[in-house]
Amino acid sequence: QVQLVESGGGLVQAGGSLRLSCAASGGTFSTYAMGWFRQAPGKEREFVATISWRGGYTYYADSVKGRFTISRDNAKNTVYLQMNSLKPEDTAIYYCAASRWSEVVTTRAVVGSWGQGTQVTVSS
Repeated sequence: QVQLVESGGGLVQAGGSLRLSCAASGGTFSTYAMGWFRQAPGKEREFVATISWRGGYTYYADSVKGRFTISRDNAKNTVYLQMNSLKPEDTAIYYCAASRWSEVVTTRAVVGSWGQGTQVTVSS
């Protein structure tokens, strides 16, 4: 399974932007569907966004649609999450996820690899 390392988290004011990156190694990145999940304190880990292995299909949770954009660069073995118009309720640990068994990664059941997570904190 591919190994994943996230970066780019931090503290930002409401309305601001952050770009998360997830670097993959140890596998053929272009054959994996990729996704982002997040987990806030005391809550379940939830789906945020996913992108197909070639990047031609993307899908978002309703809570982030129109504000977040997922993309991938298969030449760099990296997937990104551009987050704009951030809200305090976006505060969470954000996890990168990969799957070889599904065209998209929308549920934890299909995830084969997880990153260690990166903290995003949005102040009001």
